[in-house]
Formats: sequence, C-alpha cells, structure tokens
Amino acid sequence: MPHPPEGDDALEKTVERTARRTEIGRKEGERSIGQNLALIGSLGWLITLPMVMGIFAGRWLDEKSGGGIFWTGACIIAGASLGAWFAWKRMKREEK
Repeated sequence: MPHPPEGDDALEKTVERTARRTEIGRKEGERSIGQNLALIGSLGWLITLPMVMGIFAGRWLDEKSGGGIFWTGACIIAGASLGAWFAWKRMKREEK
C-alpha cells in the first residue's frame, strides 16, 4: 500500500478533531452566555495586566536611565506579547 501524502494526514487529524468536538458538544451542550462572558473577561485581563505592568516597569527603568520613553515602549511591547501568549495558552486549554 502506498504511503499517503502529507496533506492527507493533516486532513485526517482535522476530521478526527472535528468529530471529537462535535461529540463533546452533543454530550455537554453549549456553554452558557455567562461562561462565555467570563472567558472574554479573563482573556482581557490576561492581555491587559502584563501591559500595565510593562508600563510601570518601563517608566521606572526610564527614570533610572535618565530620560526618554525607550524602556516604556519596549516593556509595553513585551507585556503585550506576554499577554497574548497567556491568552493563547488559555484558549488552547479551553479547546480541550
């Protein structure tokens, strides 16, 4: 039997994952509006909190280094990246 192409393996995994999600959906039903709002709120905090911490850390570093907003900008970007990563990890956990 010939070996299936790479694309067929990915398609098979996608079909299996979709079937598994459909079965879970049938058993558990949909999440309530309250649960969805809670998830949205927690994702917002997961993104916002690291950014605010980055602002404070950047302002402190700018004061120590003697001027400019170099560290503030860098820490905001780092905080946003970290927050996005936290949110992504949370969504992956919810997906299972």
